[in-house]
Amino acid sequence: MATFKDFRNDVKPNWCPGCGDFSVQAAMQRAAANVGLEPENLAVISGIGCSGRISGYINAYGFHGIHGRSLPIAQGVKMANRDLTVIASGGDGDGYAIGMAHTIHAIRRNLDVTYIVMDNQIYGLTKGQTSPRSAEGFKTKSTPGGSIEQAISPMEMALTVGGTFVAQSFSTDLKDLTALIEAGIKHKGFSLINVFSPCVTYNKVNTYDWFKENLTKLSDIEGYDPSNREMAMQTLMKHNGLVTGLIYQNTERASYQELIKGYSEEPLVNADLNLDQAHFDKLASEFM
Repeated sequence: MATFKDFRNDVKPNWCPGCGDFSVQAAMQRAAANVGLEPENLAVISGIGCSGRISGYINAYGFHGIHGRSLPIAQGVKMANRDLTVIASGGDGDGYAIGMAHTIHAIRRNLDVTYIVMDNQIYGLTKGQTSPRSAEGFKTKSTPGGSIEQAISPMEMALTVGGTFVAQSFSTDLKDLTALIEAGIKHKGFSLINVFSPCVTYNKVNTYDWFKENLTKLSDIEGYDPSNREMAMQTLMKHNGLVTGLIYQNTERASYQELIKGYSEEPLVNADLNLDQAHFDKLASEFM
């Protein structure tokens, strides 16, 4: 059985020292081992940004896509090989800006993919511009007078479009984050895990200390029920989205693959795609 170390490779991350993404990477590797995966059972698909590099730092199948497009690739990989565990990953700019439409439709589609968003509330790779997750008044190179836009609330959005697994964590809480990723992998449907992953270089507002002072653990809220969608939404609104833990899970809704009629149990990647001449001639005759 594979261990945490089996998901390591010889590529050294070039993230800034102290970046929250280091912990996210470790949590992904631990979770993969804990659920019994082997490196050849896992595919990590990423987009562009500091967090997009993570697909090259894990010993598994990896694909470094283009900005905002990790989810279409991840869904295609899962459809072609249903035996693979597929994790898509990226940052808040990747998933909630140029990739927002893909995020929304992947959530409502409920295909069996786990999506981990490293949310640092800024564009780090391009040297510190305001992102869709930056708060009003946030000053950066692109908004020197302070942002006049309201920040996106991704967890509330996920609930409104039919998310069946919606969770949030903080990169310093490795135990909680690992457990949530494990649960997301096991969930039969689309899993969205937003991770507060501070940028120590360009975001001097949403720091580790800031999150520690402002985050509320759902496990500390008496009577909280993650199967209650209405309670989940009310709790998010009450705490301005600054909660960690399993926010909502619906285990009754079927996944996308389960709803496809004729979807073969044999992965497409293993199927015999050769056509005999008679079958080819029959198909070609339909266009004659």
